[in-house]
Amino acid sequence: MYINFNELDPAQVYFTMIQTVIPRPIAWVLSENAQGGYNLAPFSYFNAVSSEPPLIMISVGKKPNGEFKDTRVNIEQRRDFVVHIAHREVLDDMNQSSATLPAEESELEALGMDTLAFEGSRLPRLADCRVAFGCECHEIKEIGGVPQSLILGLVKGVYVADSITTQDEKGRLKIHADRLDPLARLGASEFMTVGSIETRVRPK
Repeated sequence: MYINFNELDPAQVYFTMIQTVIPRPIAWVLSENAQGGYNLAPFSYFNAVSSEPPLIMISVGKKPNGEFKDTRVNIEQRRDFVVHIAHREVLDDMNQSSATLPAEESELEALGMDTLAFEGSRLPRLADCRVAFGCECHEIKEIGGVPQSLILGLVKGVYVADSITTQDEKGRLKIHADRLDPLARLGASEFMTVGSIETRVRPK
């Protein structure tokens, strides 16, 4: 089967993309609203971009009414944000945080989630997450006809739970994927958790 995107409307393209670009990592983003409260939302158009400078990217669409989503507005206005890597035990909370709430309402308060101070960040991190990136807005680009907001975040530092780390034989930090147990996004309403992990040494 060949699918010609030129013959599909944007919704059909989206539905095909999210079922074929899999699994996708999920950015669970905490941002600060104009009232000083915290908003929380997941995005699966997300990945690392570069290491020098250390940049990550999230792509944010619009609300059903055509307005910019709260995360995009908050990051543009307040600049700082925190990206968490969610794991199996917080799937339900993460999914619930995707509901559309008024900008001044906090998903953290609605879900009863706790935060902790985050060293090197003006904003806190979620207490329940094992990895969190403290970011500041590097650049926002609007792309496409919607448009999508392509947000580049400069990573200032990362929190990693001690429980998911060891040191390798060279004394380097080893972060165990199975202990992190990250969630990944598939198509429709499907998510994936860590299964078997295959190891191959990269050829020289």
